[in-house]
Amino acid sequence: MSKAIGLLETRGLTALVTGTDAMLKSANVTLAGPMKQVGNALVSAVVIGDVAAVKAATDAGAQAARTVGEVVSVQVIPRPHDDVVLVLPKAAAAKK
Repeated sequence: MSKAIGLLETRGLTALVTGTDAMLKSANVTLAGPMKQVGNALVSAVVIGDVAAVKAATDAGAQAARTVGEVVSVQVIPRPHDDVVLVLPKAAAAKK
């Protein structure tokens, strides 16, 4: 089973919480630590799981977030390099 990383970035916390809730409910993925504030009201969440689950989760999360706010970016990284975990929230690094 290949692992993947999914990222959802929104403008505003309400959209991110709504999107993150949808991601976690729609597929077998794990939230990789606390949500991160980027600046200019940009916030992001990271999920990890197998490639198909992460893709399904990010699709559902983006759709849900769009109903209440602005989605800035959605990205799925299949089979990330082992060192990518160094830039993820600490909870993801602990699961490695």
